Amino acid sequence: MKFKTTLLLVFLVSVNHLFAQTDSTKTPSFFAGQITATNNGVSLIPSFSLGKPAVLFDLSLGKGRLSFDPMLRFAMDGKPWAFVLWWRYKAIQQKNFKMSVGAHPAFVFRTEEANVNGVNTSYLKAQRFFAWEATPVLSIHKNIALGFSYLGSTGLTKDVTQSTTFLSFKTIFSNLTWYKDWQATITPQFFYLKMDDIDGTYVSGSLVISKKKSPFTLTTMFSKKLRSALAGDDLLWSVGLNYNFNHQFRRIN
Repeated sequence: MKFKTTLLLVFLVSVNHLFAQTDSTKTPSFFAGQITATNNGVSLIPSFSLGKPAVLFDLSLGKGRLSFDPMLRFAMDGKPWAFVLWWRYKAIQQKNFKMSVGAHPAFVFRTEEANVNGVNTSYLKAQRFFAWEATPVLSIHKNIALGFSYLGSTGLTKDVTQSTTFLSFKTIFSNLTWYKDWQATITPQFFYLKMDDIDGTYVSGSLVISKKKSPFTLTTMFSKKLRSALAGDDLLWSVGLNYNFNHQFRRIN
């Protein structure tokens, strides 16, 4: 209960700070996000998964270039899986080149068993991390962009990986019309992952199918080991139904 109260306070203080910014009233605040129901909850690093159906909340609250982007993951039975509390800043916003930087604390939950007074019981244990990222994207065509991602993290408890490096290169084929109002976004990706002294290379890809003016999209993705000694499935995949929303607000004096 104490942990949940602390987490709620962090969330409320972050939101309050974000919307207390003194930017011009010409710059709207926004609240956007995506809620996903999927057969397999895939991690932020797409070589690991929950291994069972999940509900994913990807939210974004912000104003101007700064945003607070919490990622909340739950199993279908309501048990929390991971909370990732991103702060992101759009450092470069040019016509053909954009780059954002960010950092976050993260909490990954796991179930542990214990025997208390002869009674077997289970409880949730939170593993804590701190991470940072940089994500430059270069547009080379109205429907094609090249993206690079760097993510680093450090473990804040002794029972977790102490150092993680994630590097990826992807090509984004977006808004590809294939039938009337239906569009597709295809994103093949190659990535390198190192956790402490063990590393590996992977290939992954995602497909998003959408219809103009509809808030719903369908997403499928896969990830395949090329060369890796890291734990995790040799091949994982998921299919998800997404609900998307985006609201903007302006202050009225």
